Amino acid sequence: MTAKGMESIHSVGGYPSINRLTMPMLDVLCRDAAQLRIVEQHLLNGCRVIDAGINTPGGLEAGRRIAELCMGGLGRITLNGDGKIGRWPVSINVHSCDPVLACLGSQYAGWSLAYGEGKEAFHALASGPGRVLAGKEELFNQLAYCDRSDTTFLVLEVDRLPPTGLSEKIARDCAIDVSGLTLILTPNHSLAGTTQVVARVLEVAMHKAHALGFPLHDIIDGAGSAPLSPPSPDFVTGMGRTNDAILYGGHVHLYVKGSDQAARDLAERLPSASSRDYGKPFAEVFEEYNHDFFAIDPMLFSPAQVTVSSLESGNTFHAGVVDEQILNHSFGAH
Repeated sequence: MTAKGMESIHSVGGYPSINRLTMPMLDVLCRDAAQLRIVEQHLLNGCRVIDAGINTPGGLEAGRRIAELCMGGLGRITLNGDGKIGRWPVSINVHSCDPVLACLGSQYAGWSLAYGEGKEAFHALASGPGRVLAGKEELFNQLAYCDRSDTTFLVLEVDRLPPTGLSEKIARDCAIDVSGLTLILTPNHSLAGTTQVVARVLEVAMHKAHALGFPLHDIIDGAGSAPLSPPSPDFVTGMGRTNDAILYGGHVHLYVKGSDQAARDLAERLPSASSRDYGKPFAEVFEEYNHDFFAIDPMLFSPAQVTVSSLESGNTFHAGVVDEQILNHSFGAH
């Protein structure tokens, strides 16, 4: 690779540029829009919007590709028809050779967006490489990561087009022209939306490992899987199903440096069963807390099963269990 080519995929400090890695992937997504049943359009100010399930069917493949984009070009996602869990034949498999940057630096929905007031107010949590350009989250200081690009995108789990004013605010925060911004919309009730959320099984594990205080630089590699939940036209039911796919059916394998004790402790503390709110479908937990997402025990948000392998000793530690009964109830099995 030429020096110019190396520069094109690296950000400040020699780390991979998640924005430059993903823009060619985004161009391919738009090129294949018709076969993916997604629609590319533009707001009046030139911001590109990709509808992946609001006024168009979208589909599983669209969701799979969007999920890979969301990982900043540092992850691979497949749909596996052999990964059967009980009655659910399809699983989503995720792998990243740089899970810290792919999951926390890009895929994590860590940027809270709001525009307008009252009933017409628009709220969304944004994921994708645009987050690092805006630098609104303390997380990027902890990761010691920054990036530069004239173009970027964000993924929003919303069911209506964003206001033009919000796109302009995002562009200003990212220090780019609004014509260089793309917003990918994946509503909760859509096939693409369901797929890209369940594909966060590894990201959920990384976020909890960070919350537990495990040294992120000691996580070298990671992979995970979770059953693909069926979508629901009801927002709470659909959100509950995608969460339950991970909380009660997800399995993550992390490869770490450090002592056996540290690896064992991570394995034992990471599964969702360690939470006080474990044991009920997520939609029921959400209802019990009066739809206050932030009142739920944050330790609940983690995979059902965890495997942690120590690269220094060669020992592996397991914890957690898949709960097919809750999955069947949540997924609407009859």
